[in-house]
Amino acid sequence: MSTIHGETTAALSSPTPQPVKPVYTSLWRQSLRRLLKNKLAVFGFVVVAFMFAACFLGPLFSPYTDNKINMAFMNKAPGLKHWLGTDALGRDVLTRVLQAGRISLTVGLASMVLSVFVGSLLGVIAGYYRGIVDQVIMRLADLLLTIPSLPLLFILGALLSEWKVPTDYRMYIVMLMLSIVGWPGLARMVRGQMLSLREREYMQATVVLGLRDRRKLFNHLLPNLVPLLIVIATLNIGGAILYESVLSYFGLGVMAPTPTWGNMIDAANNMIDFQDHPWLWIPPGFSIFATVIAINIFGDGLRDVLDPKQKR
Repeated sequence: MSTIHGETTAALSSPTPQPVKPVYTSLWRQSLRRLLKNKLAVFGFVVVAFMFAACFLGPLFSPYTDNKINMAFMNKAPGLKHWLGTDALGRDVLTRVLQAGRISLTVGLASMVLSVFVGSLLGVIAGYYRGIVDQVIMRLADLLLTIPSLPLLFILGALLSEWKVPTDYRMYIVMLMLSIVGWPGLARMVRGQMLSLREREYMQATVVLGLRDRRKLFNHLLPNLVPLLIVIATLNIGGAILYESVLSYFGLGVMAPTPTWGNMIDAANNMIDFQDHPWLWIPPGFSIFATVIAINIFGDGLRDVLDPKQKR
């Protein structure tokens, strides 16, 4: 009996176990953890971050940012004073590459923002309201999609040259040109997602509750489109940089004296520079290659993480 009494006393004196609180992890935190496990995507992000930091901050520490012409140092090979050599006007190639990268990355980023904003806005309107609004927007998008992007950009660039648009304004017009060819495909993708989301149970519940269209769009539909828009925006930057480089290489985009990676390669497109002065075209060419590949790798990693249709 004493044993039973002792066990009862010990049981009563023992602390009452506290309930374990469930650990809640947000979807974005889970996605970040999965992304960090993708070493290739992390490597791509590091390369992209390095290129942005080098191009936007690097020229601030260079003594050659004035780009003065110095014929005594024309076409000098890489050395301690000029790490990547000098061009035909005696300007430091490394500084020019960083300054050109600042322009190329800015054009790519700005055109991506414009195309994503216009494409997502028109796609949301077309997918949500449907009817005649959907028909007008989608027929316009189909019309632009039937025209190959690069020839269309060549035509627009040739018009800029024919109209003698000042060099200072060409960069901004190129941004608009790239956004024009970028929004139709995005609008169709967003419209398809909107049509799918409209049929979900929670959207039918919003109809029963009588919620306003603004609340449906901003509280229930747009948050579900954010992962898709992030992935598309990331991948579109690489395409915009390539298009801008091609236009500038053919003299139809941003023109000298404003440096871009494309017109730097164009300035060294003769056989003498190609054979005897490789430091004039290899650095900008490698910058385009490394930046676009890194952006695509990082974008693929984001798509694997954020797109629920992808296999884990």
